[in-house]
Amino acid sequence: MYEDILVPTDGSAGAERAHDEAVDLAAEFGATVHSLYVVDVSAIGPESGAVDLAESFEQMGEDTTDAAVARARDAGVDAVGSVTTGTPHRSILDYVDEEGIDLVVMGTHGRTGIERYLLGSVTEKVVRAADVPVLTVRASEDDTEE
Repeated sequence: MYEDILVPTDGSAGAERAHDEAVDLAAEFGATVHSLYVVDVSAIGPESGAVDLAESFEQMGEDTTDAAVARARDAGVDAVGSVTTGTPHRSILDYVDEEGIDLVVMGTHGRTGIERYLLGSVTEKVVRAADVPVLTVRASEDDTEE
């Protein structure tokens, strides 16, 4: 039923819960899990030091996707990771098209504060615009108490 499952991630507890759900589905269907981290350079701005900040986010993305790939492989599931820059929802939708993704699994909330609001907004935009099914995974009460 599913061959390629995309899990956008920001390293948050909510994204990890979505990743766990994707790994379970991938194990059931023999699918590959794709972990994608999008560096939103428009949120960084043109200030001095923005290049260093973008590089820092890219490194965080590499670390996050490497850990997600390792967790999936430890569960016996094929996995790949990718880091890209751009507008998060647009980058996710582009990845879906370019990689032939069958299902997107996303957390309903990301990090705390403004980042949490923004991921919810990204999830909503992906749900509305995706041409493939999008499974949203609700954060647990423990994840939202921060």
